[in-house]
Amino acid sequence: MGTTVLIVDDSKLARIVVGKAVAALQPDWQRVEAGNADEAVAAIAAQTVDVVIIDYNMPGRDGLALAEELRARFPAMPIAIATANIQDEIVARARAANATFIAKPVTEESARGFLSGAALRLRSARA
Repeated sequence: MGTTVLIVDDSKLARIVVGKAVAALQPDWQRVEAGNADEAVAAIAAQTVDVVIIDYNMPGRDGLALAEELRARFPAMPIAIATANIQDEIVARARAANATFIAKPVTEESARGFLSGAALRLRSARA
């Protein structure tokens, strides 16, 4: 069974950058993109999504609101919030939603820990 990662960001360039980091670290994972929270919810309704990387600042619902919604529906899903906004309150809310914080700009190095941990959790859950 393949692994699908959903990349949610209102910036196409940011989705490309995150996608490249994912492809470099987890080349077998399928990547799906969404430009906002509503598109992300629709993508998850349309297919199985295993991992989500969400931008914080988006039009409509912010990334933390989406993370909290997804956490309620998928308690074990690996979720990361990617943002350049590193205020203590945002980091604390990400942690409260059991989401990993990744500072932007996202690089292979900054994404490595989250993606490695996600892969391990998914393998354990499927074993």
